[in-house]
Amino acid sequence: MTTSQQSTVDGSPPPGWVRGPASLAKALTAELVERIVGGTYEPGSALPPEPVLCETYSVSRTVVRESVKLLQEKRLVQVRQGSGTVVNPPAMWDLLDELVLAASIAVDEDLAVLDDVVVTRRLLESDMANVAARLADAQALQRMLACVEHMDKTVDDADTFHEHDAAFHDVIMQTSGNRIGRAVVRSLQHQVSNIDRYVGRTDRPLREEANRGHRRIYERIAARDAAGAAEAMFAHITDAWLVRRGEGADPGRLHR
Repeated sequence: MTTSQQSTVDGSPPPGWVRGPASLAKALTAELVERIVGGTYEPGSALPPEPVLCETYSVSRTVVRESVKLLQEKRLVQVRQGSGTVVNPPAMWDLLDELVLAASIAVDEDLAVLDDVVVTRRLLESDMANVAARLADAQALQRMLACVEHMDKTVDDADTFHEHDAAFHDVIMQTSGNRIGRAVVRSLQHQVSNIDRYVGRTDRPLREEANRGHRRIYERIAARDAAGAAEAMFAHITDAWLVRRGEGADPGRLHR
């Protein structure tokens, strides 16, 4: 490797993946996503030319071109005749993409992106709880109650508790029949469930309070109180996030 290959465009050492990644195109894409979202390449600016990217990351033109295609699929860039590969404004980015969302959260000091994740989940799950209260049969209600009772018994076991927590919410979403809403919520939850700033505090008193919220949701669904079920779900998701969120910037996006 030459001296020029050992330095990136901004002078920092090349990332470790250069020395033997399983997929060069995916690895280069992940690196460029972080640089675009992190502001190294600002909206409206062009990425370095293809030969520079090849030299910087010690990859072939084929790898660079495949990576640019992946960036286009994520709507981070567009290729303009005569201008090269230009970074799109953030409003165009696909925030449901796993890499884009993770990079956006990583640079989000005010937790605004995570607030938006919670607001989106709250909106969808409140509506699905409303529908579930009207559609739930005896089997669905029994599954919900079983989850709540399991959480009561496993409040000292965080991992098991959270498994039943996820199952409880999923039963409600399945009962609603809203496959798109369920898919969006599950995708978002999967992407943020291991992010420390989203998980926040998880001590026993918080799990106990969370399960009181679950029980209120179950009771409203069992009572066929659609509006009450939606309200209970709205309050549960909001309150749980505010506790986990801690004393950060004012979460104005949550106010309704």
